Amino acid sequence: ATSMAAGGVWVFRKDGVMELEREASSRKALVYVPANETMRSLRALERRLGSLGWERYYEDRAVVQLHRRDGSLDLISLPRDFARFRSVHMYDVVVKNRGHFKVVDL
Repeated sequence: ATSMAAGGVWVFRKDGVMELEREASSRKALVYVPANETMRSLRALERRLGSLGWERYYEDRAVVQLHRRDGSLDLISLPRDFARFRSVHMYDVVVKNRGHFKVVDL
């Protein structure tokens, strides 16, 4: 038996214990709206952001930060490992680039 929960599905294991199983279908993707292109890598996302005036500002082993060339105070922080790219990062990109990106359910 299963029941829906925020962030996953509750599943009864064979021993009768319930556990929260992270659900693949709750995964999200970031789409570049003008080209209807799903962002599948940091390189692809950086290329799109670069065309909107963003450039690398700071980086270390875990994080890449971008800022706007026009000198606004906005920063976008992205995980260098795209597997760690979460909805919190996606919505940050959406908010700071109105009309250019959207978040969709996979």
